Amino acid sequence: MASFYISLYMNMYRDLQEPALVIGGCFVLVALILSLLLIFQHLRYYSNPAEQKWIVGVIFMVPVYAVESILSLWNPKLSLACDILRNCYEAFALYSFGSYLIACLGGERQVVELLENESGKHINQSLLGGEEKPETQKRTLYNFIFHPYVVGKNLFTIEKFGLVQYMILKTVCAFLALIMEIFGVYGDGKFNWHCGYPYITVVLNFSQMWALYCLVQFYNVTHHKLQPIKPLAKFISFKAIVFATWWQGVGIAFMCSLRVLPKERKFQTGLQDLLICLEMAVAAIAHVFVFSAKPYHLVPTSLYEEISARKVEKTLNIEDGEKSAVVEKIEAKVEVPGTSVAESVQDIVVEGGQKVMKDVILTVNQAIEPVEKGMTKIQETFHQTSVDNEREEKQETEIKIEEQEENLTGDNRYKRETEIKVEEQEQNLSGDNRSQVSVSRD
Repeated sequence: MASFYISLYMNMYRDLQEPALVIGGCFVLVALILSLLLIFQHLRYYSNPAEQKWIVGVIFMVPVYAVESILSLWNPKLSLACDILRNCYEAFALYSFGSYLIACLGGERQVVELLENESGKHINQSLLGGEEKPETQKRTLYNFIFHPYVVGKNLFTIEKFGLVQYMILKTVCAFLALIMEIFGVYGDGKFNWHCGYPYITVVLNFSQMWALYCLVQFYNVTHHKLQPIKPLAKFISFKAIVFATWWQGVGIAFMCSLRVLPKERKFQTGLQDLLICLEMAVAAIAHVFVFSAKPYHLVPTSLYEEISARKVEKTLNIEDGEKSAVVEKIEAKVEVPGTSVAESVQDIVVEGGQKVMKDVILTVNQAIEPVEKGMTKIQETFHQTSVDNEREEKQETEIKIEEQEENLTGDNRYKRETEIKVEEQEQNLSGDNRSQVSVSRD
């Protein structure tokens, strides 16, 4: 009976795989064309490297997801490797989006000043309203969750730490999954607590939720300054890709474990890959409007000496009188010279890579610092305990010596008293002997 269902499933999978490949391939083609053209436009008009290097990183998420998904759908044996690469790039894309928002605000120094100003304003408003001054230093985590406006520059540190920790954990867990799969203990898609999949899922779920929450809190405080770039549309389009694809995979695995869907691994990964292929085409269309390269075609005129100008003259007739006025308008246009695509790619790889490594090292140091402080405190506690023990032992030794001295003194006293008694007895005996001698003489 079991062999019948297995053969039935295999036939059904083979029947569905080919049309799924055709449909998914069409959507992947659309996603690749739109995304690569948009990336090329940004590389060609690379007028704002601070922002555009991260925009390219976010947009490139669509081709990565689409290609890996269609490869996994074509050959299920590649599903785990494709899933690992996809997860690693997802973490980098989330970091890129956060870095893009920081660049739009003018850089890290300006962001810190902005957050400090916002903190000062809200603290002053609270004081004017009769409320108590928030404890910004002692209750940083509490204020971050409930009053992010008063956290100040610490909000920037928490936001960056949240994004980078997800990038690090996602990469580490991806390679752990690969190692466990090699040893046959991963159990991809199986909610079996004897396998590694549910534990890694729990860790990544918490890490991702924290990273997204940090990004949301940062957006809530700075959204009024980000209005020129229309941040809400960008935020929703990016968050939908990261959040939806992750929970989509977890939901499919959970339904397969409940036997709502076929439990076979090929069907589970195939369904996830097909849905991602469809979703990436939609995401590519959204990116064309949300992350358009048109705003970067124009740059300040002060950067260029040659400016082409067009003079427009229009005659304005006044109905009440016979007078007419000439309105003269001069439109200044800057022909933005196209940048070299190779130079743009080099800047993204070199400058972006250095920034990522710097933030990773900083985050690791921030994570290690509390551990070092804890270890130092433990060592100090052990040292203090050992010192106290030595002091107590020394005191006990001194007490024992004093007691021994007292005992010796007591023994000497007792010995002296005994000697005195013996002498007294001898004297008494001598006196008695003398009395007897005198009596015998008489």
